Amino acid sequence: MLRGKVIGNIVSTNKLDKLVGFKFLEIQIMENTQLTDKYIVAVDRTVSAGIGEEVLVTTGSGARMAIGDESCPVDALVVGVIDKNQ
Repeated sequence: MLRGKVIGNIVSTNKLDKLVGFKFLEIQIMENTQLTDKYIVAVDRTVSAGIGEEVLVTTGSGARMAIGDESCPVDALVVGVIDKNQ
């Protein structure tokens, strides 16, 4: 699982049918609570993360399993927003 910060939304009007309705986010990866120069694009289906929020991201087959469709072409999925008050 990865930790990162949402830095933007990605709009894609033309995409595979299995991806219609998915929200795409650009996420800057964090290591040891520090931002790195690494970025990924992740799907947000139910968490509703916004720009500036720190999130947890699962990748690979874990992302497809969490979506509930292992044939879906998703490699990264936002699975939680990190609470800053904790």
